[in-house]
Amino acid sequence: EKSELELGYLNSTAHLLAFVAAEEGYFEEEGLQVTLTQFSSAGELVNGLESGKLDVAFIGSVPTLTFQSQGHDVTIIGGAMTNGHGYVIKSEYAEEDELGVEILKGRNVASVKNSVQDAELQILLKNAGIEIGEGEDKVNIVYFDSQKDAYAALSNATIDAASVYSPYASLAKSQGYKVVYYCAHEAALENQPCCRQVASTAAVREHPNTFTALERAFIKAYHLTQEDHEKTIADVKKYIDIDEEFIDTEVYGGYSVSSPDPDKKGTLTLKDTIVELGYTEDYDIEPLYNTEIYKAALDSILSENADEIYQSLEEHFNAYE
Repeated sequence: EKSELELGYLNSTAHLLAFVAAEEGYFEEEGLQVTLTQFSSAGELVNGLESGKLDVAFIGSVPTLTFQSQGHDVTIIGGAMTNGHGYVIKSEYAEEDELGVEILKGRNVASVKNSVQDAELQILLKNAGIEIGEGEDKVNIVYFDSQKDAYAALSNATIDAASVYSPYASLAKSQGYKVVYYCAHEAALENQPCCRQVASTAAVREHPNTFTALERAFIKAYHLTQEDHEKTIADVKKYIDIDEEFIDTEVYGGYSVSSPDPDKKGTLTLKDTIVELGYTEDYDIEPLYNTEIYKAALDSILSENADEIYQSLEEHFNAYE
């Protein structure tokens, strides 16, 4: 079994399970030395896994599903984030927050191809009967390589709105932009699995005890986030250096949930949705979705401490496995 691991994450407050596990010593408690490295995109993270530079990565659900469908041999072993996305627009086009996708008609919208935030927008546009393209009654999506680039594009006169994930929504509001929608507030996107814990399929098969130990650390981290908001915010700030008020809003404001649960049911539903959208080809996900590691980790922790927080994780797992 391995004891030294490389973990890749994105510049999102929602990836806090890794931050808290590192800062609170939970990795060490489980006999692991874990190095955290920030990446810019899902593509970089998958490349890191396949090249052996990374052992585990927090990757958006949509790109993970797309990469799997294209033959990349990576396996989902747990969760990192649910919801936490949306779109923002320049204030001259919206008087208030959450007016919905209708206000994007005739606008140029910056987004990231092969991302959860792009797929979610396409779902909402389809449901509203709004076409994608140029024209007064359509929404023109302009693609960028990363969320950072898409958000930065708002400084251009030609871009009217942009996708966001935590913490960009809070930053955008502080800079005068209006929120078009939060996915957590859209019925069609409720409990939408976002970033998943992803690893090389071969590594998961070869080192199950290592990944079980890693999962135990994430479960302990989740426990702390539910009990100690102040410590959680301080831990997150060491990796995502923004105002603590923004971190508090993003983590505890009801816009996202950072849970280690694999949320297999929700992810399979999302897969069916993006296949229907034509976003990716259908494929057999079963060999690439491992819930046994998370279950083993949670069962072992429950045998040591079956408090309400850990029991709530068990209830969620039993309902959504």
